[in-house]
Amino acid sequence: MSIIGKYFIFLGKLFSNREKFKVYTRLTVDEAVQIGIGSLLIVSIVSFFLGAVTCVQTAANLDNPFVPHYIISLIVRDSTILEFAPTITGIVLAGKVGSNIAGELGTMRITEQIDALEVMGINSTSYLVLPKVVASIIVFPMLVTLAAFLSIYGGYLAGWLTGAISPQEYIQGIQFEFNAFNVPFALIKSVVFAFLIVSISAFKGYFTSGGALEVGQASTAAVTNSCIAVLIADYLLAQLFVTA
Repeated sequence: MSIIGKYFIFLGKLFSNREKFKVYTRLTVDEAVQIGIGSLLIVSIVSFFLGAVTCVQTAANLDNPFVPHYIISLIVRDSTILEFAPTITGIVLAGKVGSNIAGELGTMRITEQIDALEVMGINSTSYLVLPKVVASIIVFPMLVTLAAFLSIYGGYLAGWLTGAISPQEYIQGIQFEFNAFNVPFALIKSVVFAFLIVSISAFKGYFTSGGALEVGQASTAAVTNSCIAVLIADYLLAQLFVTA
């Protein structure tokens, strides 16, 4: 409970005694470029092959002649938009972005750079962490949108090249009884996951103490805790929006 309380106090400091708006604008743009561009390759590869594998395995299990083939792409579409794109992308980014943030802030803590900012009268929590949070909230939905597109396209190519489903049937399944709310629901997930991943990772890195060993431990704890938080939030959001 003390750690949870410390975490919420940490979040409160993000919005108190802030610097000028133009300072955060520059920092936010820099963080958005670092998070977004730096994560494009891994997100693209994981999403593309995830969609391809989903299509091939679904086709292999739906060998009943009474089941129409377009059900394959329908399953790929719904599983991708509702779960794979936001959640798997969030977990991948927790490993990449979260560990990087925790390591960066942990190194700044043990080298007393954060203490130097405090001595100069700067709210180090807001100055260092708030731009990362805002940038991730902006960039994560873009990465999730890209992940959803590449995953569905990967399923299209895999189904076409393996002969599991024709392109016409795949397009039919994508369009069949499409629930438009699934898209904003996935984007809501991405915003929540972005906030959790960055804030938890920053919290672990900001309060690092010791030396290089503790920085590594903080990075590991940041990834582990972020993944757990993403999965719990995924369940709670599903209960809130899907079953409501």
